[in-house]
Amino acid sequence: MTYADFFAEIKGRFMEADVSDITEHLAYQFNITGEASGIFYVEVKDGKLFVEPYEYFDRDALFICSAQTLRDLADGKLDPVLAFTIQKLKVEGNIDKALRFKELADRSRA
Repeated sequence: MTYADFFAEIKGRFMEADVSDITEHLAYQFNITGEASGIFYVEVKDGKLFVEPYEYFDRDALFICSAQTLRDLADGKLDPVLAFTIQKLKVEGNIDKALRFKELADRSRA
C-alpha cells in the first residue's frame, strides 16, 4: 500500500467524525513508519475537522507508529495506552491532549 492510498483511507475514516461539539483546539501529527510511511495531521478547530498530508508544527501531540497500528487504533482493536505501553506507539507533546485522540477515533466509528 502506498502512502497516498493509506492517507486517503484514514482521511475518509476521520472525516466521518462529528466534532461539532468540541470547542477545544486539538492538533495531532502522525509520522507513519514502515509501509505507507509519511506524515499527516488531524486538527479540530472551531468544531470542524481537518485532515491534511502535511507537517503541523504547532501541534499538541506527535504520534509515531506503523500504518497497521494506526488502523488498529482507529478500528478500536488496540487501546492507545496499551499501544504506548508495548511500544507500538510513540507519543511526544501534551499527553492530556494526546489522550483525547481516542475520542476522535471513537467518533469516526460512530
